[in-house]
Amino acid sequence: MQAYLGSVYVNDFNKFGRTYQVKVQADAAFRSSAEDIRRLEVRNSRGQMIPLGSVVDIDEAVGPQLVKRYNMYPSATINGRAGPGHSSGEALALMEQLAESNLPASFGFEWTGMSYQEKITSSQTLLIFLLAVTFVYLVLCAQYESWSSPLMVILSVPLALIGTVGAVMIRGMDVNVYTQIGIVLLIALASKTSILIVEFAKSKREEGEEIVEASMGAAALRFRPVLMTAFTFILGVFPLVIASGAGSASRQALGTAVFGGMIAATLLLLIFVPVFYVVIQRASENIRARWKGQKP
Repeated sequence: MQAYLGSVYVNDFNKFGRTYQVKVQADAAFRSSAEDIRRLEVRNSRGQMIPLGSVVDIDEAVGPQLVKRYNMYPSATINGRAGPGHSSGEALALMEQLAESNLPASFGFEWTGMSYQEKITSSQTLLIFLLAVTFVYLVLCAQYESWSSPLMVILSVPLALIGTVGAVMIRGMDVNVYTQIGIVLLIALASKTSILIVEFAKSKREEGEEIVEASMGAAALRFRPVLMTAFTFILGVFPLVIASGAGSASRQALGTAVFGGMIAATLLLLIFVPVFYVVIQRASENIRARWKGQKP
């Protein structure tokens, strides 16, 4: 029946420098109606050719014009998005619960497209954040030739995340992959702002100033450059926060995460980075002094 009504691949042949496929199929005049199926011949148990209409009945029925398949199985495609205030991860988890509780045992489901990518990468999100922080810390350790000074910079990252969390909650948005990209971006931006203060405080300390005076002097000296740099970036990403049109959801998610995080980082780092410097620098110098005192 496949050879008559559809087609069957036989082989290939080469001619004129090209490769052609050979397929067997009945002529259109002999497969255009249901009655043509009755006249198709098949072999019986004795090996004789008999009309197909003598052993089967043909009934007309309505079916779909296109049957979609996934991994060779008939399938139905379901598209959707998370509701306001809910993340895509929550929507995926709810869909899995509904499918497992309502679908028969012979049915299954698979994720495709962006949902599939999110499922396979969701377990790697925390690892990516930890690697980003670790690499920034190691680079700063090499720059300052110290294990303690980079801690003052790294401790500024959670302060920026406070602004991201607040901005996402205020706008009722979910934490999606674009928000996570913005968080990774904030790790570098918050560290850059802290470096402007820590670098000058370290220089003043090496010149002989007290720890508190060095930290306060660095914060006051770098106050204007920090604000200029931060607000230049904040105003630059503001169009993403109010983006509209095609693809605006992704731009708004990224812009909101970075916009809120940089505002919080700018306001809080000017206060907390000098405090971090005083606490860590005192602890570092005390440990160094005790260590030198124990040497013979």
